[in-house]
Amino acid sequence: MSNNNLRVEKIGGTSMSRFEEVLNNVILKDKTDLFNRIYVVSAYSGITNELLEHKKTGMPGIYQTFIHNESYEPAMLNLQKKLCSINKGFADIGLNTRKADDFICERIAFSVNILRSMDTVLGSGYVMRRELLLAARELLASIGELHSAFNSTNILQNMGYNATFVDLSGWRDRKERTIDERIEHTFKNIDPSKTICVATGYTKGIEGIMREFDRGYSEVTFSKIAVILGAAEAVIHKEYHLCSGDPMIIGENKVHPICNTNFDVADQLADVGMEAIHPKASKPLETAGISIRIKNAFDPSHSGTLITKDYICPKLKTEVVTGSDSVTCIEIHDTRMVGEVGFDMKIMIVLEKHGVSYINKATNANTIDIIIAQKDLSEVLLTDLRAEFESVTVKEMAIVCAIGSNIAKPGILAKATKALAEANINILTVSQTSRQTNMQFTVERDHFVLAQRALHHALCEE
Repeated sequence: MSNNNLRVEKIGGTSMSRFEEVLNNVILKDKTDLFNRIYVVSAYSGITNELLEHKKTGMPGIYQTFIHNESYEPAMLNLQKKLCSINKGFADIGLNTRKADDFICERIAFSVNILRSMDTVLGSGYVMRRELLLAARELLASIGELHSAFNSTNILQNMGYNATFVDLSGWRDRKERTIDERIEHTFKNIDPSKTICVATGYTKGIEGIMREFDRGYSEVTFSKIAVILGAAEAVIHKEYHLCSGDPMIIGENKVHPICNTNFDVADQLADVGMEAIHPKASKPLETAGISIRIKNAFDPSHSGTLITKDYICPKLKTEVVTGSDSVTCIEIHDTRMVGEVGFDMKIMIVLEKHGVSYINKATNANTIDIIIAQKDLSEVLLTDLRAEFESVTVKEMAIVCAIGSNIAKPGILAKATKALAEANINILTVSQTSRQTNMQFTVERDHFVLAQRALHHALCEE
């Protein structure tokens, strides 16, 4: 099934918190182009962090209090007050706060009752703890998107528009469905050509959307809707442009939006934490031949970044300089390594055991450096590695990357290393595959900002 007019559009949490601007810049920008658009919305900014845990810092949320058998009920009531306060802030643009408060309070009360029951069952010792906790995590995650989707639909309806609240949370639905089946069932009797659809970013399914995707679940919902309904384009509205570099680091006057790129580049960006879209959400879109457009919700006149499967930049150039200062290098030195076939497979087995995916790997005769996200480093991981290998050391560092769909240019690596050398930055490791879409340099963490500025100046500001 395909619809040449249908667009599925994802709106992130930070943008949702500025919903009046989203109305003017996105949903109602063109009154002749209201329909054949399905909006998949995230929870308001910070709400999922409070429900689960802070995405970046790991600060505990309600889920963490629940699994540690702490006072989750008062935390849920405090969250309810906060959500009702958010409702009050949207009264001026048409939200019926009484209906909105009743809706979210009912959902909170229902969720608390389920958590109590789960708590009792957990205490009995008759169930698998992990499975029940995953269910609690799913339940809590759904609350934020239920709240924002209901409010958005209510505001549009009160403004006089035909809008439909598309609830994919499986609220009080006992029938077991996969994620795909729930999407198909829910949209079966909805005609997007006649109504503005606002869908929850969370979808309930028997496989558990968070089991595999965790905090990327709203983008997975967005991707699945687009593929299942055969959308012509998938659009992601963010609070910024996808630029040649981080404007906070490089300077707003030096970076420029990227107008076109491909899925390979999007994957490279995601690998170092600069997600245009979650890679597990982008892959089905790529396979289905659905292009992705990244737009700045607060710069509606700009067409955004179009990501397609076959795009190759017509000019040899670096499109993006980015990186991460939250990485760790695990150096494994072992004199038995040289000449032994499959030695590094032993390392991969340990990483797989701990669910750790590496970002970069550099090798020589008897040393292998594995670059991983710092959040994935643990003492148990190091203990297992040290039990296998002669010497395992750890060092905090940063990774900086020069990425592009067409950077196979003679001398570009030399130009990059020269720029870093002239900035007095020592390169600890360097990596580039023969595909030449991503040059990666690991540097001292203190050099993270300076390295990006040096590379951007040399490669993107010509």
